[in-house]
Amino acid sequence: MEFYNYIKALHLIFVITWFAGLFYIVRLFVYHAEAKEKPEPEQSILIKQYQLMQYRLWYIITWPSAILASIFAFWLLHLIPAWLEQDWMIVKLGFVVLLYAYHIKCHLIFKELQQNKVKNSSNFFRIWNEGATLILFAVVFLVILRNAINWIYGVVGIFLFSIIIMLGFQFYKKIRTKNK
Repeated sequence: MEFYNYIKALHLIFVITWFAGLFYIVRLFVYHAEAKEKPEPEQSILIKQYQLMQYRLWYIITWPSAILASIFAFWLLHLIPAWLEQDWMIVKLGFVVLLYAYHIKCHLIFKELQQNKVKNSSNFFRIWNEGATLILFAVVFLVILRNAINWIYGVVGIFLFSIIIMLGFQFYKKIRTKNK
């Protein structure tokens, strides 16, 4: 138990960098989708740069962070196995599985974009980016409140906030289009 706080700190650091990678990779997906609509030679220049940025972010930060966050999480569960008997932890682990599913889907999108196959719009990617946000809020509320039910209030709040942001974005887009 002497190293518990060090392991916990490392787990948190890599969770933070994992989420940072997930947030930024989808932002790069947005830029990539928008670049696909640009005229040449701008399109080729931008896409080449975005592919390089995506590659470096994905393999140097995001994947290693996911793996290291998981290793330190398993280590913490090994040190305190009683957590596996608590409802909040079971729900949290369910969200971690969901986070890995989100991560894998991002990986599939990443692979397509590395071949410059853009199957989704920039608006789709903006909405897709909210998935990681919802998971983050749910996990943080679960860990802090340690209650398998109260996390719902936090997630519902961020979901409503996300809807307001997206409606604001759509409203702004209509105004911008109308003024052109």
